Amino acid sequence: MTTSEFRFNDGAAYERYMGMWSQAVGERFLDWLAAEPGWSWLDVGCGNGAFTELVTKSQAPRAVAGIDPSVEQIAYAQSRPSLRDAELRQGDALALPFAAATFDAAVMPLVIFFLPDPALGVAEMTRVVRPGGRVSAYAWDMPDGFPYEPLFLEMRALDMNVPMPPSPEASRRDVLHQLWTAAGLTDVDTTAITVSRTFADRDDYWATVNGSASVGAQLTALSPDVAAHLRERLWARLQPDAAGRITGTGRANAICGRVAL
Repeated sequence: MTTSEFRFNDGAAYERYMGMWSQAVGERFLDWLAAEPGWSWLDVGCGNGAFTELVTKSQAPRAVAGIDPSVEQIAYAQSRPSLRDAELRQGDALALPFAAATFDAAVMPLVIFFLPDPALGVAEMTRVVRPGGRVSAYAWDMPDGFPYEPLFLEMRALDMNVPMPPSPEASRRDVLHQLWTAAGLTDVDTTAITVSRTFADRDDYWATVNGSASVGAQLTALSPDVAAHLRERLWARLQPDAAGRITGTGRANAICGRVAL
């Protein structure tokens, strides 16, 4: 489901780096989705269970399942008390290990741009959702809406490598709409969601981005001089407030459609 540069295997580091963002945007997404209680849900690319937990706690689901390619992420998700009854397993978004019409809803949170074949991923979600059920997703609007784009801009300015996911174009609202309609989904709707997050100080921000699966290893390997230069440029872009806190923003595009009756 992901390339080797985007293997999210450390559940705790992911929670700090992206899990908190995922929950913030996930809450807004679920409010917009306005699902009915008692549904069975599939979280495609559930990672460490950040969004899966939101579904369990806020949607009164009948059943919840999640798949992810990372055994380590699944193990972290299974450690969440709220997910003790969820069916969490290793799996591939392009070949979902479920029979047709199994779920009332399938969601792909912050994942679709990692797929080498987004259309197949949407087709697979459509296959495993019952007629009349919902197929949905949300994705950071790449690149401008990604929460850590300020860091990536400064890294690129210093000729550092910032890997891009296989299908960044799939994060655009127009492309998402095309993918959903091409899959035969009806009543397709989209929206944009903007969220913010405050870091305690510069050290908190820097320690958080060092846990990134895509650039963390590169950041920790920088020489002290280069790291200091990068941080200096970054703090000029991310001005702390009077208390030293740094606030970042992220913008995601969300989409939902119904499986044809």
